[in-house]
Amino acid sequence: MKQLPKRLLSIDVLRALTMLLMIFVNDAGSVGHIPKWIDHAKANEDAMGFADTIFPAFLFIVGLSIPLAIKNRLSKGDTNLQLLFYIFTRSAALLIMGFYHVNLEDYAPGLWFPKAAWALIITVSFFLIWLDYPETMKKAWRYSLMGLGLALLIAMAIIYKGVDEGVSVGMHTSWWGILGIIGWSYLACALIYFLSKGRFVVLGIFMLLFIGVNVAIHIKLLVLNDPLPVIGDASAVTLVLGGVIISMIYAWLVAKEKTQWLWAIFSASGVSLIGLGFLIRPYTEGISKIRATPAWVFICMGITILMFELFIYLIDIKGKKDWFKIIQPAGTSTLTCYLMPYFQVYLLELFNIEYPSVFNFGIIGLMRSMAIAFILIALVGLMEKRSLRLKI
Repeated sequence: MKQLPKRLLSIDVLRALTMLLMIFVNDAGSVGHIPKWIDHAKANEDAMGFADTIFPAFLFIVGLSIPLAIKNRLSKGDTNLQLLFYIFTRSAALLIMGFYHVNLEDYAPGLWFPKAAWALIITVSFFLIWLDYPETMKKAWRYSLMGLGLALLIAMAIIYKGVDEGVSVGMHTSWWGILGIIGWSYLACALIYFLSKGRFVVLGIFMLLFIGVNVAIHIKLLVLNDPLPVIGDASAVTLVLGGVIISMIYAWLVAKEKTQWLWAIFSASGVSLIGLGFLIRPYTEGISKIRATPAWVFICMGITILMFELFIYLIDIKGKKDWFKIIQPAGTSTLTCYLMPYFQVYLLELFNIEYPSVFNFGIIGLMRSMAIAFILIALVGLMEKRSLRLKI
């Protein structure tokens, strides 16, 4: 009986492209006079820009990787307790980083310690704590560096002063940031997959539950003063669990040697979800990333399934991985790539360096943003060769 390889190159390439585009759209947010369709739609708009499709795609890819990652660890001999420890520590790392990034947004501008310096120090701390240290490194050195990173994070928390609605505050939760949302969603869906032993029926029940919660919130059937614990408004967990289910369908088709069905199943799923999103759009507060409406969830999930299908064909079937070699590090050192723009942005801010005006507007500004994305990924590639990458 055939099985999927331990690492699917199609997922790596899809993840790499998504990370490239995430860096691009985040940088393009500072570029003026760009086409409206590229940018994020406003919170009060019934609309979706290209930028609004990137984060949900990343969440879906997190789900695609969960079954493979858990099966690989079990095949290496991990006990159930070790696997649970892995899931919880991975989630905790993402939540800690997300917590610091959220507080960075509210950092008091008048503080004696510059915001840029605070941002750079917490980013260096993340690397010190979660760097994939080589096995040959002495444990004393490794633990000393990790301890230094932890000490720096604690120090940054102690000196932190933020401003919330004009009031001076210390570090606190408001939302969890991009990494925090990924952390909570990964925790919920990895536990569901692990505890259910990957049973389709159980996963389907939870999928319907999450969709139901998200829809109920947006038709005002469920009114919440605060987001639900762990799952929030259930939009992110829906996207991640959708990835889990699609990954399992792919594995099942390979195991049964019925991959010829894949194209019909994935095409029908993707198109149906996009159609469903537009169908429910008028009844669930329209399409909106910021409000995480069901229509946005379904449309983005459908688009990502179709993209995954395309990359299965290009990479897994036709072997065209070299087409994407230039962005490969973004698929294998994704968290490192995600953090690199913090160095770029805050080093420029710390030393008061600004781009020439011509690079801040229109098509030239967008070219700048894309060039930055490629440069940062290339730097991560050089770091990979020197074993400088984050691993959680």
